[in-house]
Amino acid sequence: MMGNQNPVGVFDSGVGGIGTLSALRRELPQEDFLYFGDTLHAPYGTKPREEVMACVTRVMTHLLANHVKAVVIACNTATAVAAKELRETYDLPILGMEPALKPAHALRHGGSILVLATPMTLRLEKFQQLYARYGEGAIPLPCPGLMELVEQEANEQARRYLLELLHPYDLRTVDAVVLGCTHYVFLRPLLREILPENVQVLDGNEGTARQLRRVLTENDLRAGNAGENHPGNQRRPGNGAAGDAAAAGAGGHTVIHNLATNCLQNVFNV
Repeated sequence: MMGNQNPVGVFDSGVGGIGTLSALRRELPQEDFLYFGDTLHAPYGTKPREEVMACVTRVMTHLLANHVKAVVIACNTATAVAAKELRETYDLPILGMEPALKPAHALRHGGSILVLATPMTLRLEKFQQLYARYGEGAIPLPCPGLMELVEQEANEQARRYLLELLHPYDLRTVDAVVLGCTHYVFLRPLLREILPENVQVLDGNEGTARQLRRVLTENDLRAGNAGENHPGNQRRPGNGAAGDAAAAGAGGHTVIHNLATNCLQNVFNV
């Protein structure tokens, strides 16, 4: 049984959603994915709501033109701004991200929870509702400019940013740190150097991947049991070092588009 072989669309304002994409590929290795990084309009997290909505609409037009069967918004800000309206507008499953405050709340042992996110994510109603339910002991920390440091791979600047951000808090009393922006997942090694060993660092990637599996199954949209000879199971050539570095994995393939150049950047297994 071939199932539905159309790709799942995944998008973010830049490279942050690559971490989400990796979790999706681990959970659903037989699926094909189309990833769109809107680096031309990054960052979303400091833009007005209307501008973010316009960016998301442009990306959705591109994904739908490529016949995606579902969309994962791999961006907390875009989810908070646009997910509800997109679900009302388009007739396909649309999944979003939210800061992992609920699992952090479950892990709390009387200490505090630090929530790192963009200013927009923390301002919007979606987070406020989440905070009202699971925010006991939680301290929202807006992080303007941090996403850009991830995009620039400015590790030393990011380290200084995090040290200054966390300096006012007694980290011995912190139970968990929530990464409320998909870009921040790439800061996990730096945070592990700064935080005490017992502090949990949480993101929403694995939960989103499990949710995608459930949604595709419930809507009969799974790709089916593609065998070794299915085209999606064949490694496709990458471009230079990026393609070589992406050799791991098997199953479906991933196409990465970047609005900054509006062209195909790479095709590889994630």
